[in-house]
Amino acid sequence: MVSKGFLMSCLGGVGREVFASRSLSPRPHYPSMPKYPRRKSTVEVVGGGDLEATPETAEEEEKRVALFSVVGMVCAACAGSVEKAIKRLPGIHDAAVDVLNDRAQVIFYPAFVSVRCVRKALVALATEEAEVRYDPRIVSANQLMEAVEDTGFEAILVTTGEDINRIELKVDGPFSTRYISMVNSSLQALPGVDDINIDPVLHKVTISYKPDQTGPRNFIEIIESTGSGQLKASIYPEVRGKGLHRHEEINQYYQCFLWSLVFTIPVFLTSMVFMYIPGIKEALDKKIVNMLKVGELLRWILSTPVQFIIGRRFYVGAYKALRHGSANMDVLIALGTNAAYFYSVYTVLRAATSPNFMGTDFFETSSMLISFILLGKYLEILAKGKTSEAIAKLMNLAPETAILISYDNEGNVISEREIDSRLIQKNDIIKVMPGGKVASDGFVIWGQSHVNESMITGESRPVAKRKGDIVIGGSVNENGVLHICATHVGSESALSQIVRLVESAQMAKAPVQKFADRISKYFVPLVSYYASSCSALLL
Repeated sequence: MVSKGFLMSCLGGVGREVFASRSLSPRPHYPSMPKYPRRKSTVEVVGGGDLEATPETAEEEEKRVALFSVVGMVCAACAGSVEKAIKRLPGIHDAAVDVLNDRAQVIFYPAFVSVRCVRKALVALATEEAEVRYDPRIVSANQLMEAVEDTGFEAILVTTGEDINRIELKVDGPFSTRYISMVNSSLQALPGVDDINIDPVLHKVTISYKPDQTGPRNFIEIIESTGSGQLKASIYPEVRGKGLHRHEEINQYYQCFLWSLVFTIPVFLTSMVFMYIPGIKEALDKKIVNMLKVGELLRWILSTPVQFIIGRRFYVGAYKALRHGSANMDVLIALGTNAAYFYSVYTVLRAATSPNFMGTDFFETSSMLISFILLGKYLEILAKGKTSEAIAKLMNLAPETAILISYDNEGNVISEREIDSRLIQKNDIIKVMPGGKVASDGFVIWGQSHVNESMITGESRPVAKRKGDIVIGGSVNENGVLHICATHVGSESALSQIVRLVESAQMAKAPVQKFADRISKYFVPLVSYYASSCSALLL
C-alpha cells in the first residue's frame, strides 16, 4: 500500500471522553440528508420510588472514533475533495478536513444505524492522519479507506477501534490447534478480558481488556504457563509502516525532481541562455523543415517526458478530482502546463508545415512549472516529517524499561526485575534509580528526591518529591531512589494525553482557515473558467 506514495492511518475507539471537548466544524445540511428527530427521554426510578426523567445518552456513549492519515493533499481543494467524498457516504453525518495538518475526523450517530454510520472525521495534513468516528455495525474501516482512495489519495489502516485498551502479543513456540484452544480458554477466564483474537499464521494474539482489572503482564504469564514452558510471549513488534512510507515518499519526490531537472535545464538553457551566445544561437536557429528550427524540436523532445511521465501524477489527481465534481490543485497544474505545452506543439507543427509562420514556443514554461512544483512537494514532505518526528520524540520521553519490585506483607522488598515499560499495570510498584526516567505516572510511596519535569511542564528547576507526591512519566529523577505506585499507564498517561492534545490541536481549524477553505472551493473553478475564456478570446 505504501508503494504509491500515500498513507492513511485509522484509530477507532470509544471517544466519549477523549473527543468530547473537541471543536468540530458546523454540521452540514445536504438536501438528501434527513433531519434527526429529538431523542425521547427515558424515565428511571430514583431513590425511594420517585420518577426522574433523564435524557437519553446512549448515542453519546456509543461514539466510535477512527484516526486517518492522508498523504498527498497539497491545498484546501484537496481536503475539500476528501471531505465531500466522506460526507457523501451512506451514514456520514459530518466530516472536517484540515489540509495543513493532513488529518480528518468524521462524526456519526450510531443511534440512527439505519441512516447514519459515521459521526465525525478530522484530517491533519502535518501528521498525515485522519480520525473517523463510525459505527462498525454499518460501515467498516476498509470501506472508509476505499472512499478516501476513490478521491485520489491512498490509505493504509494503522490502528482501529478498541486499541486504546488493546494489546497485541507475539507467541513463539509450537502454536498448534491444541495450544490455541488452551490459550484462548485460559485468557477468557481472566477477569477484565473483553475480546480475544488469535492469528495462528502470524503467531499473534490480540486482546481487548479493562485496564482496571488486568493487564498485558498477566496475559504473558497465562500464555507461558499454558504452554508448559514451550510458549514464549512478548509484545508484538510495532509496524513502522508510516515511517517507511514517508521515507519512500521523500525519495520518490526527490528522484522525480532530479529527473525533471535533467530534462528541464537543457530546455531552459536552449530557450533563455543559448539564444544570446553567438555560434550556439545560429545552430539552434537552423531550420529543419520550412520554419521549424532545431531549438524548437529539441525543446519539444526534452519537455515531453517531463509533461507526461514525470508529471503523470498531476493528471491522475486531476482526473480523480474532476470525476467527483471538484477541482483541486492538480487540476490547475494540469490546466496550466497543458496550455503551455499544447500551444507550443501547435506552433511547432505550424512551423513545420508553413513557410511563413512565425511563432514562439513555451516548452520551458510547462517543464519548469512541473519541476518547481515537484520541488515544493519535496520540501513540503520534509516539513511534514519534522512535525511527526516532534510527536515521536515526545513519546520517546518514556523509558523503554522499568524496574518492577514486589513487597511482602511487612513492606519489605522481596524481588526486583526489569520489564518492558509497556507491561506496567496499574498499582505496580516501580523503582526509579538516580538519573533514571520515571516509567509511569503515579505517586511516591517510599524515598525522596528531586525530579526534573522540564520536558513535561517547562519548569527548569527540579521539584522535590517525597512520600505521597505525584510524579509524571517521562520526567528524570535527579538524586535519590524512589518507589512509585503506578496510577495511569498506557493511553491514560500524561504523555499520551499530551500527544492526543497536540494531534487534536492540529485537527482544529481556526475561523480564518475555515474561511480560506470556503474560498478555495471556488478558486480553482473560477481560474479555470477565466483561463478558458481568455484562451477563446485570443483564438
